[in-house]
Amino acid sequence: MFERALHRITAPIDGTLLAIVGGVVLLGLITLFSASYENPGRFSAQFANLGLAFIVMLVASQIPPQTLMRFAPPAYLVGLLLLIAVALFGDVRNGARRWLSLGITSIQPSEIMKIAMPLMLAWYFHKREAVLRMHDYAIAAFLLAVPTLLIARQPDLGTALLVAAAGCYVIFLAGLSWKVIIGLGAGALASAPFLWGMLHDYQRKRILTLLDPGEDPLGAGYHIIQSTIAVGSGGFTGKGWLNGTQTHLEFIPERSTDFIFAVYSEEFGLIGNMLLLTLYLALIARGLVIAANAPTFFSRLLAGAIVLTFFTYAFVNMGMVSGILPVVGVPLPLVSYGGTALVTLSFGIGVLMSVQSNRKLVQT
Repeated sequence: MFERALHRITAPIDGTLLAIVGGVVLLGLITLFSASYENPGRFSAQFANLGLAFIVMLVASQIPPQTLMRFAPPAYLVGLLLLIAVALFGDVRNGARRWLSLGITSIQPSEIMKIAMPLMLAWYFHKREAVLRMHDYAIAAFLLAVPTLLIARQPDLGTALLVAAAGCYVIFLAGLSWKVIIGLGAGALASAPFLWGMLHDYQRKRILTLLDPGEDPLGAGYHIIQSTIAVGSGGFTGKGWLNGTQTHLEFIPERSTDFIFAVYSEEFGLIGNMLLLTLYLALIARGLVIAANAPTFFSRLLAGAIVLTFFTYAFVNMGMVSGILPVVGVPLPLVSYGGTALVTLSFGIGVLMSVQSNRKLVQT
């Protein structure tokens, strides 16, 4: 009986995907140990985060895509209502209104949208698959724009970027014409002056700092300057584990969270970076194979969006640490310390496993 139950639980787990994820997590723990050497509590706390993330991944892998599709509209609606509640009654912390107090605890509803958004749009396009018209893409864009703008107003540009990316990936994978995409890109460039005026002062400063971090080396430019020094000083082979001078002399800010890639680059160098990039590319490639073999339009859109969102996490984090993108507060997936993003990503990985285990189902 126990063996049968254990087999039922573990059967949906994709061994290849789990092995790749395990490799990235191992590199993350090694790096986090060094980054939090002076604060060992974070390293031990990460094991609790990983335990919760594994349970979430396991649970998500048991949920058939058909069940996820039924929950898509309610999840989107609940997430949207919670975002409105945050705008009206949310707690203000460090100048941002992102949290909603529930008495015994607080939640950050924007995190719900990282999952609810691709679910909702994949459900919508699945229902409209046979009769897709341009106005369907317009409706999908509206469904995406409302929560994205609510999150951006909190302000939380990093999460808004990830939610927008997840939704845009679904719209793209649903078959949006390249002509329309190019036209929208040209329109976005033309509206740049207007969008610039909508940004908060600190967001404008981040962009200007990216162009010239030396203008304020001890203020706004400090993060980028110190992280790029750490990345470059690692050289080809790195300085060695626990031997990063920028890390242990505490020059790197947020070195266990958003800027942990700078710690990793300094200590493991180009060789270490190539290993991490190889694992990320292997995870993305495996995810795309799962998406390509998915049995339904909903599953293909959802799996593809999850994989490309994972790519966005990695690209944006590495880009901002390397000084080619503005600092927007996006963690390095499966490596940075913290539970929220780790649980969200693990849920997505569990969904990929569910899609893979249900690939032989025939659409009805």
